[in-house]
Amino acid sequence: MAALVLLRFIVHDHDNLFVAAEAVHSLGISVLIYKLIKERHVPAIPCAVLALFIHPSTSHHLLNRIFWAFCVYLEAVSVLPQLRVMQNTKIVEPFTAHYVFALGVARFLSCAHWVLQVLDTRGHLLVALGYGLWPSMVLISEIVQTFILADFCYYYVKSVVGGQLVLRLPSGVV
Repeated sequence: MAALVLLRFIVHDHDNLFVAAEAVHSLGISVLIYKLIKERHVPAIPCAVLALFIHPSTSHHLLNRIFWAFCVYLEAVSVLPQLRVMQNTKIVEPFTAHYVFALGVARFLSCAHWVLQVLDTRGHLLVALGYGLWPSMVLISEIVQTFILADFCYYYVKSVVGGQLVLRLPSGVV
């Protein structure tokens, strides 16, 4: 929460948070897609079912709205297989640790962007996204992915500050 308050005073144009988040995320998601396809760990079916029922209510074609919702939901949980592998091994190689940390930073910045936009517009942004459950689900998806990665990011920073090249996770993390 303190980070959001700090970002509100430091960053004057909140769109810059979104651009920064998407730039970092583009690289990270490309690596994740490769790993998910290679290991066949894609939680796509529950995301597709959810997208069929809860999608935007905009004027776009129905198929586009369902695909948009599917992408939002899949993005929120797509890191879970990687986190499960890291939890089982307890040791994370540097490249993977850097990637997951970058993904966590990107998700935090994106989440901060959306939360600050909702606050700045006094909730009007939610109406612009449509009606029903969709606007809430977009924010919930952002928050879920941010919290999924927050624990890992804490141990990553702790490891880097401690001078460790290889990240060692304690039991029960991620």
